[in-house]
This record gives sequence, structure tokens and C-alpha cells, in this order.
Amino acid sequence: MADIHSEHNSDNGAAQRKQIWKVFYILSILTAVEFLIAFTIPQGTLKVSIFVGMTIVKAFYIVGEFMHLKHEVKSLIWSILIPCIFVVWLLLALMLEGGSIFSLR
Repeated sequence: MADIHSEHNSDNGAAQRKQIWKVFYILSILTAVEFLIAFTIPQGTLKVSIFVGMTIVKAFYIVGEFMHLKHEVKSLIWSILIPCIFVVWLLLALMLEGGSIFSLR
């Protein structure tokens, strides 16, 4: 009976380790692409937009995998996602409006 439980736990542990390594490789590739962009694309709106987009993708992936949010019910996911979207919208609006001060002078 003990052999059955130890085999089940080792199979489960192997699957978890495989998933962890998969997440590690995906995040490593995204980070490498960010470094590539940082050193190849000249400074500007395109570069900032790419960085913001990739950071949001990485954040959602980390939250989904390590905080196990992707396994939750959809209503909980939306109750977390909608306020985050509004905060990002607020920050974008504040940055755009803050930048308009410099164009008036």
C-alpha cells in the first residue's frame, strides 16, 4: 500500500516540476526578448509601448501560474482584473494629461 502512494506522489511531483520549468523557460524567453528590444530599438514611444505590453503579459502569466488565479472561477478573475484595468487607464490618463503641461509652454 505504501508503494502505491509513493508512486503517485512522485508522478505528481514530476508533473509539478515540469510545469515549473515550463514557466521558467517562458519567462526567461520573454525577459531575453525585453533585453534584445532594450538594446536594439531606439528610445521612443514604440519601445515604451512594447515594454509596457510585455510587462503586463509577464505579470498576468506570473499571477496565473504562481498565484493559481487561472484555476479560479471566472467571477474572481474578473473581480481582480477590472480594477487593475481601471488603474492602468487612470495612470495612462494622468501621464497623458501631465504631459500636456509641457506642450502649453
